[in-house]
Amino acid sequence: MNRIIIVNKEKDMTSRDVVNIVSKKLGTKKVGHTGTLDPLATGVLVLLTGRYTKLNEYFMATKKEYIAEVAMGYLTDTLDRTGTILEQEKTSPTKEELEQVFRTFPRTYMQEVPLYSAIKVGGKKLYQYARNQEAVTLPKKEVHLYELELLKVNDKSFTFRAVVSKGTYIRSLIRDLGISCGHLFTMSELKRTKQGVFSIEDAFLLDDITKDYQGPKLQEVLDIPVEIVDSNTAFKIKNGCSLENPKKYQAVLFLTPSMEELAIYKNENGILKVDKMIGSEDE
Repeated sequence: MNRIIIVNKEKDMTSRDVVNIVSKKLGTKKVGHTGTLDPLATGVLVLLTGRYTKLNEYFMATKKEYIAEVAMGYLTDTLDRTGTILEQEKTSPTKEELEQVFRTFPRTYMQEVPLYSAIKVGGKKLYQYARNQEAVTLPKKEVHLYELELLKVNDKSFTFRAVVSKGTYIRSLIRDLGISCGHLFTMSELKRTKQGVFSIEDAFLLDDITKDYQGPKLQEVLDIPVEIVDSNTAFKIKNGCSLENPKKYQAVLFLTPSMEELAIYKNENGILKVDKMIGSEDE
Protein backbone atom coordinates (compact mmCIF):
# COMPACT_ATOMS: atom_id res chain seq x y z
CA MET A 1 0.00 0.00 0.00
CA ASN A 2 1.09 3.57 -0.65
CA ARG A 3 1.73 5.25 2.70
CA ILE A 4 3.51 8.14 4.35
CA ILE A 5 4.93 7.00 7.68
CA ILE A 6 6.24 9.54 10.19
CA VAL A 7 8.65 7.83 12.56
CA ASN A 8 10.06 9.21 15.80
CA LYS A 9 13.48 7.61 15.38
CA GLU A 10 15.19 6.41 18.52
CA LYS A 11 18.88 6.79 19.32
CA ASP A 12 21.57 4.33 18.14
CA MET A 13 19.65 3.27 15.03
CA THR A 14 20.58 4.10 11.46
CA SER A 15 17.93 5.35 9.06
CA ARG A 16 18.42 2.08 7.14
CA ASP A 17 17.68 0.13 10.34
CA VAL A 18 14.33 1.94 10.59
CA VAL A 19 13.52 1.23 6.93
CA ASN A 20 14.30 -2.47 7.41
CA ILE A 21 12.12 -2.76 10.52
CA VAL A 22 9.15 -1.01 8.89
CA SER A 23 9.61 -3.11 5.76
CA LYS A 24 9.33 -6.28 7.86
CA LYS A 25 6.34 -4.98 9.83
CA LEU A 26 4.40 -4.08 6.68
CA GLY A 27 5.52 -7.06 4.63
CA THR A 28 6.88 -5.01 1.72
CA LYS A 29 10.30 -4.25 0.31
CA LYS A 30 9.10 -0.94 -1.12
CA VAL A 31 10.06 1.33 1.77
CA GLY A 32 12.42 4.30 1.69
CA HIS A 33 13.27 7.35 3.80
CA THR A 34 13.33 11.00 2.72
CA GLY A 35 16.30 12.32 4.69
CA THR A 36 18.95 10.51 6.71
CA LEU A 37 19.33 10.90 10.46
CA ASP A 38 22.65 9.92 12.07
CA PRO A 39 22.52 7.05 14.59
CA LEU A 40 23.10 9.54 17.43
CA ALA A 41 20.12 11.65 16.36
CA THR A 42 16.46 11.12 17.23
CA GLY A 43 13.21 12.54 15.94
CA VAL A 44 11.31 12.94 12.69
CA LEU A 45 12.16 10.47 9.93
CA VAL A 46 9.64 10.37 7.08
CA LEU A 47 9.24 7.04 5.26
CA LEU A 48 7.43 6.37 2.00
CA THR A 49 6.05 3.00 0.91
CA GLY A 50 4.69 1.45 -2.28
CA ARG A 51 4.50 3.80 -5.26
CA TYR A 52 5.11 6.76 -2.97
CA THR A 53 8.80 5.77 -2.96
CA LYS A 54 8.97 7.36 -6.43
CA LEU A 55 7.97 10.70 -4.93
CA ASN A 56 11.06 11.24 -2.79
CA GLU A 57 11.93 14.57 -4.44
CA TYR A 58 8.58 16.02 -3.34
CA PHE A 59 9.33 15.21 0.31
CA MET A 60 12.87 16.57 0.50
CA ALA A 61 11.83 19.52 2.66
CA THR A 62 13.51 22.88 2.13
CA LYS A 63 13.38 23.54 5.90
CA LYS A 64 14.13 21.33 8.88
CA GLU A 65 14.05 22.12 12.59
CA TYR A 66 16.44 20.66 15.16
CA ILE A 67 17.07 20.86 18.88
CA ALA A 68 20.75 20.27 19.61
CA GLU A 69 22.77 19.88 22.79
CA VAL A 70 26.39 21.00 22.64
CA ALA A 71 29.32 19.94 24.81
CA MET A 72 31.85 22.74 25.33
CA GLY A 73 35.58 22.25 25.82
CA TYR A 74 36.55 19.69 23.18
CA LEU A 75 36.37 18.84 19.48
CA THR A 76 36.21 15.39 17.87
CA ASP A 77 36.98 14.08 14.39
CA THR A 78 33.30 13.23 13.79
CA LEU A 79 32.14 16.57 15.28
CA ASP A 80 29.93 14.66 17.75
CA ARG A 81 30.50 12.87 21.04
CA THR A 82 31.01 9.46 19.36
CA GLY A 83 34.31 10.51 17.79
CA THR A 84 37.96 10.65 18.83
CA ILE A 85 38.93 13.82 20.71
CA LEU A 86 41.24 16.03 18.65
CA GLU A 87 41.52 19.09 20.89
CA GLN A 88 40.56 20.10 24.43
CA GLU A 89 40.44 23.33 26.40
CA LYS A 90 39.73 24.28 30.00
CA THR A 91 37.78 27.48 29.36
CA SER A 92 34.25 27.91 28.06
CA PRO A 93 32.34 30.96 26.81
CA THR A 94 29.99 32.75 29.19
CA LYS A 95 26.26 32.91 28.61
CA GLU A 96 26.68 36.51 27.43
CA GLU A 97 29.33 35.46 24.90
CA LEU A 98 27.06 32.70 23.58
CA GLU A 99 24.16 35.12 23.26
CA GLN A 100 26.40 37.42 21.25
CA VAL A 101 27.43 34.57 18.95
CA PHE A 102 23.80 33.63 18.31
CA ARG A 103 22.92 37.24 17.53
CA THR A 104 25.78 37.83 15.11
CA PHE A 105 26.39 34.45 13.44
CA PRO A 106 25.72 34.77 9.66
CA ARG A 107 22.36 33.41 8.53
CA THR A 108 23.80 32.39 5.16
CA TYR A 109 27.33 31.01 4.81
CA MET A 110 29.50 28.44 3.05
CA GLN A 111 29.55 25.38 5.31
CA GLU A 112 32.32 22.79 5.12
CA VAL A 113 30.92 19.25 4.89
CA PRO A 114 32.02 16.92 7.76
CA LEU A 115 34.79 14.44 6.97
CA TYR A 116 32.64 11.68 8.45
CA SER A 117 29.74 11.92 6.00
CA ALA A 118 28.45 10.08 2.93
CA ILE A 119 29.10 12.95 0.52
CA LYS A 120 31.14 11.71 -2.45
CA VAL A 121 34.39 13.31 -3.62
CA GLY A 122 36.18 11.73 -6.56
CA GLY A 123 33.68 8.88 -6.61
CA LYS A 124 34.36 7.90 -3.00
CA LYS A 125 32.43 8.71 0.18
CA LEU A 126 34.18 11.08 2.57
CA TYR A 127 34.07 8.66 5.51
CA GLN A 128 36.06 6.19 3.39
CA TYR A 129 38.85 8.75 3.11
CA ALA A 130 38.69 9.19 6.88
CA ARG A 131 38.84 5.47 7.61
CA ASN A 132 41.75 5.00 5.21
CA GLN A 133 43.50 8.09 6.63
CA GLU A 134 43.69 9.60 3.14
CA ALA A 135 43.93 13.35 2.58
CA VAL A 136 40.95 14.99 0.88
CA THR A 137 39.72 18.54 0.36
CA LEU A 138 36.34 18.87 2.05
CA PRO A 139 33.67 20.50 -0.15
CA LYS A 140 31.70 23.52 0.96
CA LYS A 141 28.10 24.44 0.20
CA GLU A 142 25.88 27.41 0.93
CA VAL A 143 23.44 26.86 3.80
CA HIS A 144 20.71 29.06 5.26
CA LEU A 145 19.80 29.45 8.94
CA TYR A 146 16.20 30.64 9.02
CA GLU A 147 16.06 30.64 12.83
CA LEU A 148 18.78 30.25 15.44
CA GLU A 149 17.80 30.39 19.11
CA LEU A 150 19.84 29.77 22.24
CA LEU A 151 17.60 27.85 24.66
CA LYS A 152 19.64 26.90 27.72
CA VAL A 153 23.19 27.33 29.02
CA ASN A 154 24.83 25.10 31.63
CA ASP A 155 28.38 24.92 32.98
CA LYS A 156 29.87 22.83 30.17
CA SER A 157 27.00 22.61 27.69
CA PHE A 158 24.22 24.53 26.01
CA THR A 159 21.09 23.75 24.00
CA PHE A 160 19.79 25.56 20.93
CA ARG A 161 17.06 25.38 18.30
CA ALA A 162 17.74 25.84 14.60
CA VAL A 163 15.58 25.95 11.49
CA VAL A 164 17.89 25.28 8.57
CA SER A 165 17.95 24.66 4.84
CA LYS A 166 18.11 21.22 3.29
CA GLY A 167 21.63 19.78 3.44
CA THR A 168 22.77 21.71 6.52
CA TYR A 169 24.93 19.66 8.87
CA ILE A 170 24.16 20.54 12.48
CA ARG A 171 27.49 19.00 13.56
CA SER A 172 29.28 21.44 11.28
CA LEU A 173 27.14 24.35 12.43
CA ILE A 174 28.10 23.59 16.03
CA ARG A 175 31.81 23.48 15.13
CA ASP A 176 31.43 26.80 13.30
CA LEU A 177 29.63 28.43 16.22
CA GLY A 178 32.63 27.45 18.34
CA ILE A 179 35.10 28.84 15.83
CA SER A 180 33.21 32.13 15.75
CA CYS A 181 33.80 32.67 19.47
CA GLY A 182 37.21 31.01 19.71
CA HIS A 183 36.12 27.87 21.55
CA LEU A 184 35.73 24.13 21.00
CA PHE A 185 32.18 22.76 20.61
CA THR A 186 31.00 19.21 19.90
CA MET A 187 27.48 17.92 19.34
CA SER A 188 26.30 15.68 22.19
CA GLU A 189 22.60 15.21 21.36
CA LEU A 190 20.38 15.99 18.37
CA LYS A 191 16.64 15.79 17.75
CA ARG A 192 14.91 16.62 14.46
CA THR A 193 11.61 18.17 15.50
CA LYS A 194 10.28 19.16 12.07
CA GLN A 195 10.81 18.19 8.46
CA GLY A 196 8.73 20.37 6.18
CA VAL A 197 5.08 19.96 7.24
CA PHE A 198 5.87 16.95 9.43
CA SER A 199 6.31 17.53 13.16
CA ILE A 200 7.53 15.41 16.07
CA GLU A 201 3.97 15.58 17.46
CA ASP A 202 2.81 13.63 14.40
CA ALA A 203 5.50 10.94 14.69
CA PHE A 204 5.13 7.38 15.96
CA LEU A 205 7.62 5.15 17.72
CA LEU A 206 8.49 2.00 15.78
CA ASP A 207 6.67 -0.20 18.32
CA ASP A 208 3.43 1.65 17.55
CA ILE A 209 3.58 1.14 13.78
CA THR A 210 1.56 -1.83 12.54
CA LYS A 211 0.01 -2.96 9.26
CA ASP A 212 -3.07 -0.91 10.23
CA TYR A 213 -1.09 2.34 10.40
CA GLN A 214 -2.69 5.03 8.24
CA GLY A 215 -0.51 8.04 7.55
CA PRO A 216 -1.55 11.41 6.13
CA LYS A 217 -3.04 11.63 2.66
CA LEU A 218 -0.82 12.77 -0.16
CA GLN A 219 -2.95 15.81 -0.99
CA GLU A 220 -2.67 16.98 2.62
CA VAL A 221 1.11 17.19 2.65
CA LEU A 222 2.34 17.97 -0.86
CA ASP A 223 3.01 21.62 -1.54
CA ILE A 224 1.44 21.55 -5.02
CA PRO A 225 -2.12 22.16 -6.30
CA VAL A 226 -4.65 19.32 -6.35
CA GLU A 227 -7.28 18.91 -9.05
CA ILE A 228 -10.18 16.47 -9.22
CA VAL A 229 -10.85 15.36 -12.81
CA ASP A 230 -13.74 13.71 -14.63
CA SER A 231 -13.68 10.10 -15.84
CA ASN A 232 -12.63 11.05 -19.37
CA THR A 233 -9.60 13.00 -18.15
CA ALA A 234 -8.83 10.27 -15.60
CA PHE A 235 -8.69 7.74 -18.45
CA LYS A 236 -6.21 9.95 -20.31
CA ILE A 237 -4.07 10.36 -17.21
CA LYS A 238 -3.99 6.60 -16.55
CA ASN A 239 -2.71 6.18 -20.08
CA GLY A 240 -0.03 8.81 -19.62
CA CYS A 241 -1.47 11.34 -22.08
CA SER A 242 -0.26 14.94 -22.07
CA LEU A 243 -2.85 17.55 -21.07
CA GLU A 244 -3.54 21.19 -21.77
CA ASN A 245 -2.59 23.59 -18.99
CA PRO A 246 -5.10 26.46 -18.90
CA LYS A 247 -4.46 27.10 -15.17
CA LYS A 248 -0.72 27.36 -15.81
CA TYR A 249 0.26 24.76 -13.19
CA GLN A 250 3.95 24.16 -12.63
CA ALA A 251 3.03 20.87 -10.98
CA VAL A 252 -0.33 19.34 -10.04
CA LEU A 253 -1.66 16.21 -8.35
CA PHE A 254 -4.68 14.74 -10.15
CA LEU A 255 -7.41 12.83 -8.27
CA THR A 256 -10.63 11.13 -9.32
CA PRO A 257 -13.96 12.20 -7.72
CA SER A 258 -13.57 9.18 -5.41
CA MET A 259 -10.18 10.65 -4.32
CA GLU A 260 -8.13 8.01 -6.07
CA GLU A 261 -4.62 9.38 -6.62
CA LEU A 262 -3.74 9.24 -10.30
CA ALA A 263 -0.49 11.04 -11.06
CA ILE A 264 1.62 14.14 -10.63
CA TYR A 265 2.02 16.17 -13.81
CA LYS A 266 4.56 18.92 -14.47
CA ASN A 267 4.52 21.83 -16.86
CA GLU A 268 6.72 21.43 -19.93
CA ASN A 269 6.62 24.29 -22.43
CA GLY A 270 3.02 25.11 -21.52
CA ILE A 271 1.81 21.48 -21.64
CA LEU A 272 1.24 19.18 -18.67
CA LYS A 273 3.18 15.94 -18.92
CA VAL A 274 3.41 12.95 -16.58
CA ASP A 275 6.08 13.27 -13.93
CA LYS A 276 5.08 10.47 -11.55
CA MET A 277 2.33 7.89 -12.02
CA ILE A 278 0.83 6.85 -8.69
CA GLY A 279 -2.31 4.76 -9.12
CA SER A 280 -3.97 3.02 -6.22
CA GLU A 281 -3.14 -0.67 -6.38
CA ASP A 282 -0.87 -2.24 -3.79
CA GLU A 283 2.66 -3.24 -4.66
